Amino acid sequence: MKLVSERRGEIIVIRVMDDRIDAAGAIQFKDRMREIIEEPSARVVLDMSNIGFLDSSGLGAVVSVMKALGPIRRLELSGLTTTVEKVFRLTRMDSVFLIHKTLPEGLRHAG
Repeated sequence: MKLVSERRGEIIVIRVMDDRIDAAGAIQFKDRMREIIEEPSARVVLDMSNIGFLDSSGLGAVVSVMKALGPIRRLELSGLTTTVEKVFRLTRMDSVFLIHKTLPEGLRHAG
């Protein structure tokens, strides 16, 4: 699972370079994300614009990363494709995560 991270002040922007997070890659995704989020930051933004497919294992991996951040740091998502957005909406996870249509202003050149 290839992830590219970039620090922007107090924000870490992480771009998923693969086109899917599924059962085959969920553990790699979680492990790599945990390495990246060990670095202190106020916010973590996950750019999922390359992801065309997300299954229940992938969703579970994203939720696991959110929980690993703890109650103070929040995992924000951006760039959800229509298919991935539907998974978040159907599972009501869209009410749990802060979801941006695109990367927030000022973070768009990351990765």
